[in-house]
Amino acid sequence: MLFIFILTILAFILTIWAQFRVKGTFNKWSSVPARTGLTGYEAARSMLDRNGLQHIRIEAVRGTLSDHYDPVNRVVRLSEPVYGKSSISAVSVACHEVGHAIQHAEHYPMLVLRHRIFPVVNFASGVAPFLFIAGLLLSQLNLIGIGVLLFSVAVFFQLITLPVEFNASSRARDLMVAEGYIANDEERGVAKVLNAAALTYVAAALLSLLELIRFVMMFIGASRQE
Repeated sequence: MLFIFILTILAFILTIWAQFRVKGTFNKWSSVPARTGLTGYEAARSMLDRNGLQHIRIEAVRGTLSDHYDPVNRVVRLSEPVYGKSSISAVSVACHEVGHAIQHAEHYPMLVLRHRIFPVVNFASGVAPFLFIAGLLLSQLNLIGIGVLLFSVAVFFQLITLPVEFNASSRARDLMVAEGYIANDEERGVAKVLNAAALTYVAAALLSLLELIRFVMMFIGASRQE
């Protein structure tokens, strides 16, 4: 149990470090102009149109690193430092979100699975901690077990998010070079930005997985006391 606890603390530290790294990397490459002069919006709009996704809108949203693709409303939302800026970071992030739109259009299996279980995950992640705590306080093994089961659904969601994000980045990088949004020697900067962003998902998944292992071990310990 102590070993798992130490690993969880280390994973938490990794998560914090990953968040600082993605912000630092984004800021660094935000100061490097894209040679094409394309803004994040222009790159995203062009990539969408070239891939037959003219119907997908692009909206500007407040904040930094708040970029995302909304599969329900079919909208790519780009943060202020991405939408109207021309930089390696802006073009990289914008094209990554378009990668998700292309996944959606092509029914990428892992993305489809993630969308289908999202409502269940929302419910499970909200209820699981309360059931687990109530089970421990009331010494109710069944409640603890249900809490662990529901939390495992949230962990599964984190794990399947990894191939979705890596695939979107891979699509973005390939299309950015093929369609001329970046030069070959700018690909290094694109990789730095996208890899830093991916690290945050890896750290979050690792943290969730270790938390699940800790909960399972607590469940086993409680069952032995029954």
